[in-house]
Amino acid sequence: MAFIKPFKALRPKINLAEKVAALPYDVMSTGEAMQMAAGNPCSFLHISRPEIDLPGVDIHSDPVYRKGQETLSRFVAEAILEQDGEECYYVYRQKMGDIVQTG
Repeated sequence: MAFIKPFKALRPKINLAEKVAALPYDVMSTGEAMQMAAGNPCSFLHISRPEIDLPGVDIHSDPVYRKGQETLSRFVAEAILEQDGEECYYVYRQKMGDIVQTG
């Protein structure tokens, strides 16, 4: 049986939301991610695709995962991402053509 529990999400500050927002990690190559994040140190791609900051490294290597964790910690420390004060349930809806998905 599945249990759904509320949690305190990390979300971007309102004034940084557009800079933080990024496409899902699996819809682009490393090169495309590098181009999308270029000049934007607040892009979530620095967390979800940390290899963009370590060119030439195997994307599945430990240094890449450590870099992602490092960047996530920095985003929190610099208040780019802030944790909600209360545990909540989060609902999303995405639409692509005629297909609508809610989760």
